[in-house]
Amino acid sequence: MTTRPIGISSFVLASPFTDEDTHYFEYARDIGFEVFEVCVEDPAVLSAGPLIEAAARTGMQVSVCGAFGPDRDVSHEDAARRAQGVRYLEGCIDLAAAVGSPHVAGPMYSATGKARLLPPEERDQQRAWAVESLRQAADYAGERGVRLAIEPLNRFETDLVNTVEQGLDLCRRTGRDNVGLMLDTFHMNIEEKSISAAMAMAGDRLFHMQVAENDRGTPGSGHVPWEEVFEALDAVGYSGSIVIESFLPTVAEIARAVSLWRPVAPSMDALARDGYAFVRAFQEKRSVGV
Repeated sequence: MTTRPIGISSFVLASPFTDEDTHYFEYARDIGFEVFEVCVEDPAVLSAGPLIEAAARTGMQVSVCGAFGPDRDVSHEDAARRAQGVRYLEGCIDLAAAVGSPHVAGPMYSATGKARLLPPEERDQQRAWAVESLRQAADYAGERGVRLAIEPLNRFETDLVNTVEQGLDLCRRTGRDNVGLMLDTFHMNIEEKSISAAMAMAGDRLFHMQVAENDRGTPGSGHVPWEEVFEALDAVGYSGSIVIESFLPTVAEIARAVSLWRPVAPSMDALARDGYAFVRAFQEKRSVGV
């Protein structure tokens, strides 16, 4: 069995994450995390230098994830807005290349929170705009050795890509090998008929993995079928990192965006420590066949 590096999302610790927050690398390392996933909420306050220094100090790997608000919507009907979204993605790609992240991950096909009941022809047009924009970003990323990991979200956070099947369709439409998927157990628990079947469908297009419970809380505290998840990771030969991504209402802006109105863990510290302990123990148990 593969023992994969375990990571933590900066969303658990600070929002927006800035150059002044790199002390959290030590915090994460001391818990045992090997990967620090930085979400680029505000590019103006986050730069490669401090991240490179923090990674060197702690021996941690850096993963880059995007945050996609209305001004970064690559499937918007306004061409100028789409171009702005592509420029944001290119900035994330430059950061990923500089810090050694193998990918930029996230729901980069649309603005998070767009949930509309559109006629089929309008939905097709939205997908076409997303494909055109992502193809541009993929070519830019390919020149820099970076992959794009597209994240399907649940129906309450997007109306465009909710399932692995839809995500794979978007990947294929781009026609680029460096475009794949990031899967998140929270979203899959809502949208997929079978988590293991969906992950098997993703196959070698599974570029990145995030984990949280069914209520978006600490892994191991709810009813996500973790044995099924890890069996599927083994079956598809996934050797990348597993990153814990969750939120608490203490970060008001994020709580509003993901409709998190109550705490799903006693504290961010408890979420980080208990989540790491669960994922590590689960992987170790599987590695010895217990």
